[in-house]
Amino acid sequence: MIGQKAKTKADVINLVKKHNVKFIRFWFTDILGQVKSFAVTSEELDTAFDEGMGFDGSSIKGYARIDESDMIAKPDPTTFQLIPWRPKDKAVARMFCDILNPDGTHYEGDPRYALKRNLERLKKSGLTFYLGPELEFFYFKDSKGTEILDEGGYFDLTTLDAASDLRRETVLTLEEMGIKVEYSHHEVAPSQHEIDLRYADALTMADNVITYRVVVKEVATKYGCYATFMPKPIFGQNGSGMHTHQSLFKGKRNAFYDAKDKYNLSDMAKKYIAGLLKHSPEITAFANQWVNSYKRLVPGYEAPVYVAWARRNRSALVRVPMYKPGKEQATRIELRSPDPACNPYLAFSVMLAAGLEGIEKGYKLPEPVEKDIFNLDDKEKKKLGITSLPGNLIKAIEVAEKSEVMRKALGDHIFNNFITSKKLEWDDYRIRIHPYELDRYLPVL
Repeated sequence: MIGQKAKTKADVINLVKKHNVKFIRFWFTDILGQVKSFAVTSEELDTAFDEGMGFDGSSIKGYARIDESDMIAKPDPTTFQLIPWRPKDKAVARMFCDILNPDGTHYEGDPRYALKRNLERLKKSGLTFYLGPELEFFYFKDSKGTEILDEGGYFDLTTLDAASDLRRETVLTLEEMGIKVEYSHHEVAPSQHEIDLRYADALTMADNVITYRVVVKEVATKYGCYATFMPKPIFGQNGSGMHTHQSLFKGKRNAFYDAKDKYNLSDMAKKYIAGLLKHSPEITAFANQWVNSYKRLVPGYEAPVYVAWARRNRSALVRVPMYKPGKEQATRIELRSPDPACNPYLAFSVMLAAGLEGIEKGYKLPEPVEKDIFNLDDKEKKKLGITSLPGNLIKAIEVAEKSEVMRKALGDHIFNNFITSKKLEWDDYRIRIHPYELDRYLPVL
């Protein structure tokens, strides 16, 4: 890790000279969260900071039309980090970029800017949004199939865990890039793993999630295997989630904490949870944005599909963890539905928007459901007022499309382009003939 964190253009230029950096990679994402990158030489840094670097926005998913395609990428100096997997004698660094229009205004199609806008709304109330996601993923022999590396299970020791060295190197690499890690372990499914990031403010965390996914894949490639954040790659096994812990702080005080409440939750926290619950069907398209996401969101397999909240009950959509009951700094809520293949800038934006809607509109929080919801029948769920998340991508899109809360959170450009992109994905999936159909119907029909 760089001992000195850059804050300004001058800091970056000094670090580039100190570490003999020749190339700096500029990172940003398309609306689906796929990383885009290009390199500039150290000699161009001064111009890049002052004027930005131009590129063709019409070639980026969800960005500009061809008749308005000129875009500018302007680096954020606070995100400067050396890339550890590049040779030390030919150092390479990276910075995240903000995307601008030619006139210097923020581009409405930039997912990072969408999150920044939502955080500005929060900042007016003197609050900071903190997040701690738990990203799960699989290691396979290669990208052409799902041949696993081990038969290990949850928290298994090294004898059943073929990827402990990969995880160890991934953690060390993340820490070299200034990203703090809480712990890592083997997950429930064979060849499934988890590395948990220490909480950070929302913008930093969204950048960290993008970096995390790149690092996990780079280390896997180094070891001759393949890492995937695909939500449900293996039938009959648990899928990969991104349980997202979140809280609001006012200065150093946790605005979600109330020592006098029986749940240690403040009125603000309860309204925030109520907002997440009410708008969870609308959030789903952005937190679970792929056709495959809905192969994970099915009853069982520890994936929450039922709209309810609880404390220790992991079958509920929203949970209030009780690892350190009564401790102010540890009080937070956990949304369990997102998966690690989402665009974190959009997912974090819509989570915050839903929670703030609950606070601003004074939503009432129902009682927690401390039962295994997976084992309740429909009559019991109806009595408790428990509904379900959308069951496939098109249903999620149809719900999201009607949501003014989601539209406001993301802005018209991203909202409309995202919806269009996902409808095209569904149509492409819908018209294809899948192996299941051939296996089941061809021999008998």
